[in-house]
Amino acid sequence: MDDTLDLQFPEPAPSRRGATVGSANDHALDAVESWFRSQSKMEERFGQIFRQAIDEVLDGQRTARFDIYADEVVTKTERTYLGTKVEIICQDEFHLDRGQEMDYSVAGHDVDAKFSMSSLFGQAIPREAVGHICLLMHASDKTAEFSVGLVHITPEILNASSNQDGKKTISVAGRSRVRWLVRKGDLPENQLLRLPPSTLKAIFNGKLSKQERVNELFRLVQGRIIYRRSVTTVAQQQDGPKRVRDARLALANQGIVILGYRDGHPEIARALKLPIPRQSEWISRRVVPRPLGDPRPAASIQGVYYVPAHPDEAFHRIPPRYGVGE
Repeated sequence: MDDTLDLQFPEPAPSRRGATVGSANDHALDAVESWFRSQSKMEERFGQIFRQAIDEVLDGQRTARFDIYADEVVTKTERTYLGTKVEIICQDEFHLDRGQEMDYSVAGHDVDAKFSMSSLFGQAIPREAVGHICLLMHASDKTAEFSVGLVHITPEILNASSNQDGKKTISVAGRSRVRWLVRKGDLPENQLLRLPPSTLKAIFNGKLSKQERVNELFRLVQGRIIYRRSVTTVAQQQDGPKRVRDARLALANQGIVILGYRDGHPEIARALKLPIPRQSEWISRRVVPRPLGDPRPAASIQGVYYVPAHPDEAFHRIPPRYGVGE
């Protein structure tokens, strides 16, 4: 390696409370960890931070992009900026002050924010972070998992080699020093990323209008909750509910109901034994009039009982408006 890249890291700064930095009696790390653990719904909020950051970089409503890993549609610069986006949203979500030298001030201590999507310990640690606490964050949109940990950066926990910017990564031995706030938490699902390629190809068929793409989404993805962010990406439009209302009318001839969170729709979903949509969520299901003595779960729609359709049953048109308030 070129000697100019073999940069020496400075000695760690002493702890403000007199404990040895990185030791078991690290009072600074204790204080920062306690602060985060005291935050209401901490794990859920971190998951939402990562989901929001990824979605904002993808900007699906304008671009129809949903795969942050796709080199042909997402640039390396955008993926690099994702770390900055996470840092900004995290600061806002937890109302953190800026640190004197690092990104945040938490419980009176400077904390550096580091995010990686490539691997759990893919964060590149700069020289100036040595002696400070790092908030290590990792999220995978492929596995829908994320982890968040805290570690006091000292020279002995870092690998000897560095990149061209003089940044190093945490060594295998140093990983045992990480205090995990969240380990393999549930990242809010990127629904489109997890659909089969054949389904995605049908939805994003270039010959379809934006409304027809939304229709295909609800026709092909039945029996599971559809999120607003999925609709806005498919429609490339912020007004997802309007596209869903139009899809409801368009699919009535095929006997497909699209249920939301109000106007009696949750009761229909419950009767059909479907997941119950919440606000900004929908679920679709093809139904047929209930045959005499049929044991399938049934829901009353305008005085007629309907049951979930079998694939081989013929289409039966349903009333295009079936909510209490519609």
